[in-house]
Amino acid sequence: MLRLAVLFGLLAAPAWAVVCSDITHLGQSYTICEVDPADDLQLFLRDTDGSILGSFGAVEQATGRALLFAMNAGMYHPDRAPVGHYIEDGIEEMRVIPNAGPGNFGMLPNGVLCIRPGVIEVIETGDYLNDTPACTYATQSGPLLVQNGNLHPSLIPNGTSRYYRNGVGTDASGTRAVFAISNEPVNFHDFATLFRDTLDLPNALYFDGKVSRLFSPVLGRNDFGWQMGPIVGVLAPVDGADATD
Repeated sequence: MLRLAVLFGLLAAPAWAVVCSDITHLGQSYTICEVDPADDLQLFLRDTDGSILGSFGAVEQATGRALLFAMNAGMYHPDRAPVGHYIEDGIEEMRVIPNAGPGNFGMLPNGVLCIRPGVIEVIETGDYLNDTPACTYATQSGPLLVQNGNLHPSLIPNGTSRYYRNGVGTDASGTRAVFAISNEPVNFHDFATLFRDTLDLPNALYFDGKVSRLFSPVLGRNDFGWQMGPIVGVLAPVDGADATD
């Protein structure tokens, strides 16, 4: 009933609505969700007892609020603790990892999704360390698919490694953010060009593959599977509050 009430409420309060849709890029299917900085976009990892939430339903239960959109948000260890930098509600759980390393995370350049009032940005890790923005929420992942309009130098146009992949892209001003997930296995290069060429976003960060999952009640989608580490999502407004409250 809570989610139905929220969905009906969105019709009267479009400023709060996350816009999700299915699109095609290079003949491949993707779902994208565009988020406005006015939306209540947050990161979620643990409950009040310190236990990993791990699922979209657990986020709703812990917050007492419906999610309008959510997806996994960065790589994590077997215990589901974040591999890289992580800040939630202004509190740092994991420091920035600046050095190269194994796997996709360590394929520099990588980057950080930084969420602060009125701004949602994907920032290259070195620039993040130099600028030290005051992020309310932050999650580090990699590789950085697109940086200032340029694709990551290691991406291969016809790469044969194909997975279900998800990530996020932002514009230069930090006022537009689009989260994307492939609906079929795709390679890194094609996924990166989705953000640069179709979504026209100059910066984009890879979250993960294989474990990629999306929650979108508007689309009737609630992906099941692996328990997750960090989750990013937009919470519905409380008690009918609108975006100007």
